[in-house]
Amino acid sequence: MFTYINPDVRRKLIERNKLVRIDHDGQLIDCEGSPPAGQRSLNLLGPVPLPLARGRRHPSVNWYATVRSTELSEVEGLASTLREQGGQHLFSHLASSMAVNSVLVVGDAENSPAPLVRVHSNCLTGDVFGSRRCECGPQLEAAIDRLAEEPGGGYLIYMAGHEGRGIGLWAKAATYLLQDEGEDTYQANRSLGLPDDSRDFSDAATLLKFFGQRRPLRLLTNNPKKIEDLKSCGLVNIEQIKHVTGVDDCNLRYLQAKQEWGHSIDDDDLAP
Repeated sequence: MFTYINPDVRRKLIERNKLVRIDHDGQLIDCEGSPPAGQRSLNLLGPVPLPLARGRRHPSVNWYATVRSTELSEVEGLASTLREQGGQHLFSHLASSMAVNSVLVVGDAENSPAPLVRVHSNCLTGDVFGSRRCECGPQLEAAIDRLAEEPGGGYLIYMAGHEGRGIGLWAKAATYLLQDEGEDTYQANRSLGLPDDSRDFSDAATLLKFFGQRRPLRLLTNNPKKIEDLKSCGLVNIEQIKHVTGVDDCNLRYLQAKQEWGHSIDDDDLAP
């Protein structure tokens, strides 16, 4: 259970170059010991071969699990204490202490001169349940297809801590109830005293620096703010590629609110 924090397993993974650490500029740094104080860094675990049963193409990809070094160190310290105290039954609490993001490397992305990229915010209701209140599930499926069909492949960055544009699943459920009473998706956030969009894309930027290696990137997104946030983290050479899909009567009002908020969605994109 939770062998990724077992010191012996960790040591083997480092020796096999399956566990590495990168700094905020996407450069490899020493993976042993605690991260330097005040320096934000990420741990990458992989690649793990992963055949997918999503989209039309069902591609085989390489998966990397990523987590902030500070969060991993805290969990490893707690795990050590639990082992010493015989608290194995409490290990389940460790799983909720980290936001584990993922990178899917599709095709020959390493050799693409301008990789296609999708930074996808996790959405349990759309990605897993198939909810049609948003277009997240179809966007994820379409992104996998587009990456698989791209001659050079590309990268899908899956951000685990972004549920509900960063407000979390519990608050998201409350916003849905407010939307059912007539508010749009942004008004509902404000009614709860929450930001319109509180997502942090700094870890996504770090991962794109590491995997992108300073190449120009083509980002599948309709959200100009996502481009601005990534550029503010030092990724300046990004081309926006429109990614409208999954439009239907159930999410039309939601998409119209996004359009009004500034997303690159035209009226023709929302036509039945």
